Amino acid sequence: MKIGRQTHRASAISTSNEAAILVRGHDLCEELVGRISFTDHVWLLVTGELPSEAQRRVLDAVLVAIAEHGLVPSVQAARMTLAAAPEALQGAVAAGLLGCGSVILGASEDAGRLLHETVTRAESNKSMRAAASEIVGEYRAAQRAIPGYGHPLHKDYDPRARRLLAVASEVGARGRYTEAAQAIALVLPEITGKPLAMNVSAAIPATLLDAGYPLLALRGAPLLARTASLIAHLLEERTRPIGFVLSHAGAAAIDYDGRKPEGFVASDQ
Repeated sequence: MKIGRQTHRASAISTSNEAAILVRGHDLCEELVGRISFTDHVWLLVTGELPSEAQRRVLDAVLVAIAEHGLVPSVQAARMTLAAAPEALQGAVAAGLLGCGSVILGASEDAGRLLHETVTRAESNKSMRAAASEIVGEYRAAQRAIPGYGHPLHKDYDPRARRLLAVASEVGARGRYTEAAQAIALVLPEITGKPLAMNVSAAIPATLLDAGYPLLALRGAPLLARTASLIAHLLEERTRPIGFVLSHAGAAAIDYDGRKPEGFVASDQ
């Protein structure tokens, strides 16, 4: 089923002939391979332009900051999938990525939209703090979570968020989106009655958007970064397997409270 009109039948990302491969207008082998970093290449692929030094530093910092955070659900899903299907590395990576949504990794896109809305509203003769207070109030009234704030482990501050903001300052890339992120952090205690520290999911869009990264591509950055971590976990799973340990631990942590015959005792009790 076609959704909407599809009249523009072209792509500006890559083409090739018998002698050369072009990526965003650059000769892949002559201009890119061995001459730019993978971070440069990601920025080029997404935006169509090679990054400045500041843009490279910011994106590189984001990719390093979000790649790994222990045995989070996406990693557990990937490792258990590989344990069950050891021939399907790609399936295990996909399983991990499919578990990245509004709670894990996908929150940076939601936070980016919140920051964009705040910046946009502040442009209509409002201070950034007033715009933040207004929008957070609307989120609360609608019983919507404030994406990018609060963390179950990093209560006082998320060290990754602090470092990303510092990197942006070092390279002169801090701007209106970072200002919006900090304004939201300031008004949250007034509106919610409790402090909710900025976490990495707010720092990612704040720094990337200030550097000129596209809003619509925000979710791709954490997904790209976490793919590298998933590959590391899956290599370890092949040499030091724990996938079935995770599976058994999950089963042991859950009680059965459905119907059962009189006298039945589950084997794990």
